[in-house]
Amino acid sequence: MDETDDLRLLENQLYEERKRVDVANHNFSARELMRMLADNELNIAPAYQRKFRWTKTGESVFIESMFLGLPVPPLFVATNIDFRWEIVDGLQRISTLTHFMAQDESDLERIDRPEALRLEGLEKLTQLNGMTYAELPKNLQIYFARQPLQVVSLTDKSDLQIRFDLFERLNKGAVALSPQEVRACVYRGKFNDFVEELSENSDFATLLKLQEKNKHDGTRAEQVLKFFAYKNFREDFDGRVEKFLNRFIHQASPDFEYKKEKSLFEETARTLLRITGGKPFLTPVHSITPLVQFEACMVAVGELLAEGKKLEIPAPAGWAEDPELRDASSGGTNTRSMLRRRIDRARELFDSDIDANA
Repeated sequence: MDETDDLRLLENQLYEERKRVDVANHNFSARELMRMLADNELNIAPAYQRKFRWTKTGESVFIESMFLGLPVPPLFVATNIDFRWEIVDGLQRISTLTHFMAQDESDLERIDRPEALRLEGLEKLTQLNGMTYAELPKNLQIYFARQPLQVVSLTDKSDLQIRFDLFERLNKGAVALSPQEVRACVYRGKFNDFVEELSENSDFATLLKLQEKNKHDGTRAEQVLKFFAYKNFREDFDGRVEKFLNRFIHQASPDFEYKKEKSLFEETARTLLRITGGKPFLTPVHSITPLVQFEACMVAVGELLAEGKKLEIPAPAGWAEDPELRDASSGGTNTRSMLRRRIDRARELFDSDIDANA
């Protein structure tokens, strides 16, 4: 293949990928953006709200930049199926704007702030230090409210995988969402709500002993999602976990049997907790739950229960450190064959009709 062919392939690839992306550019005044937030036309995804990290001085400097007419990076939004916009990039900017221009308690509740922003630490417009928006002279309120911000919107014509990629690319800085938090923003709806609800199941929560940093980053919800994805969809697993889960959550919603699957999940968590003696899922060499091994055992128990099989409780001695299960769950095992191998081994360990040591 010569250089011309390589270039043609690149051009074709670029053309195909660009077809999946559709964006539009807009300019709105600060006042109009506040109205859109109040009318729920513009939303801050729930997973973002707890990630707001700017200090009051940092917020004040941003407000000063708007007063001075300095260039401000655009807000990036995604269009939902109801044509409302959701913030993808610009959380700090839109939250700071709300903090400063808040008119009532509902505005402050939206960004979880007790009171309106009082400017501080300004080195250019020093006369603004100590002032809130409400305390400004009327003419300055009008001036600031008219200041424009650019908004770039990813339209509803762009597919959801593109939106997921966009969220990840734009939020690797201060916000830093986990893949599941991004997924919760992009694939919002009945199925995602279902996953979030089950992640709070008390038996399931007891089984998962997580590092502190993973207790509030969507790890539990992702484990719920993996249970259903690996149980129902694992023949389509290609080793790319992130994209596999995205495909599953996108395809599962229309005909998912919510009542039946919820009952099975709850029974599975309850049964696995009996197997662990009512304690977190751990092994002799792990002080936190080994998630890959845990996923396999959850799926195995769920499938056995769904098939009406009788489980081995208590499980055979040493099941948690079973060499084959451990080997199929260690590093470099994200392949379809290894996924099947660890689930099959977990089934052998828990199925009372099989001698796992044979």
